[in-house]
Amino acid sequence: MPPAELSGLYVPIITPFAEDGTVAIDALERLAGRLIDDGAAGLVPLGTAGEGPLLDDGERQAVIKVCAHVCSERGAQLIVGAGNNGTSQTVAAVRALEGTAGLTAVLCLVPYYLRPTQAGIRAHFEAVAAASPVPVVIYNIPFRTGVRPSIETLLALTALDGVVGMKHSVGALDEDTQQLLAAAPKDFAILGGDDQHLAALVLLGGAGGITASAHLATSRWVALVHAARGGRVEEAREHQSALLPVAEAGFAEPSPAVFKGVLHRRGEIPTPDVRLPFLPAAAESIDRAEAAATCDY
Repeated sequence: MPPAELSGLYVPIITPFAEDGTVAIDALERLAGRLIDDGAAGLVPLGTAGEGPLLDDGERQAVIKVCAHVCSERGAQLIVGAGNNGTSQTVAAVRALEGTAGLTAVLCLVPYYLRPTQAGIRAHFEAVAAASPVPVVIYNIPFRTGVRPSIETLLALTALDGVVGMKHSVGALDEDTQQLLAAAPKDFAILGGDDQHLAALVLLGGAGGITASAHLATSRWVALVHAARGGRVEEAREHQSALLPVAEAGFAEPSPAVFKGVLHRRGEIPTPDVRLPFLPAAAESIDRAEAAATCDY
């Protein structure tokens, strides 16, 4: 398995819907191209922002096909969300992606809801990494999964063959995060998933981010990551200060409702629709995010 070198700004792309509720394939292709043209290193379809669990199998395949085509055409990376809370289901999901054009890695959640032990978390990812046709990126987001890997578990996961990175979203730059950044192997990519803390995490050694807020003001989010990776502290701080209102407004309601609302107003997608149990964002939330996103340049 060739190693995946992950760095930069990745967008967990939304899935646009047409008026009849189907996936708006043409709009998805245009949006994917625009995000990469604005500097994104790659796309991450079928995550939370992409409403992956709310799509049927045919829709998920269609989304992957579009994103794979756009990424291959533009030389960008493709990381597909493929996790489940069952190990056998996750193994089957990653195996099914074999042969996907331009596939760089798969993104797999720490198993949610079931609250496995620390040893169970490690065993889960050992099995997934052994089965996956491409490298694995772990998604650590305790407030969604209901389980928090210990620092010992996190560091053990960084040493697994076939595991090359982690989307790390714990809501703070806490002690475990700082230890993880300090002790992880140099070729292990820690990607920030908390948009409000992205500059700080990258300055402390992170490789970049998987950043839903980068649907808006994309080029400036890219500039933030480049500045932080280059050690340009003041420049990174200025970008983060300008972009903080974008992140705060974008997550004022459950993602991706606000981002879809703004993209619809801009004419990038045909509807602002989301699937239940998500609800469309309120007009005032969209107004706030749209105003904040004028910080792009």
